[in-house]
Amino acid sequence: MSQLNINVTPEFARDLSRYMKKKGIRQKSEAIRQAVRESIRRLTEGQKETDFNSWLGMALKAPLKPKTIISDDDLWETKKPVSP
Repeated sequence: MSQLNINVTPEFARDLSRYMKKKGIRQKSEAIRQAVRESIRRLTEGQKETDFNSWLGMALKAPLKPKTIISDDDLWETKKPVSP
């Protein structure tokens, strides 16, 4: 399975959280997969098209250089496993 990383706006995160609560989904990745599948199903079954206008411009709101979560040193540093 391939991986997709996205940056989201606070508004998108809020809406995704509401969707997750409504559908009883615990993981963000599963909620996004399910929402996309649902939109595709609606399109292929001839239902009213999903309105993606709220998505327009989202990429422009994301930071061009997001903060690095880990440094290069962290990638090569050997750490002892944490005992349970």
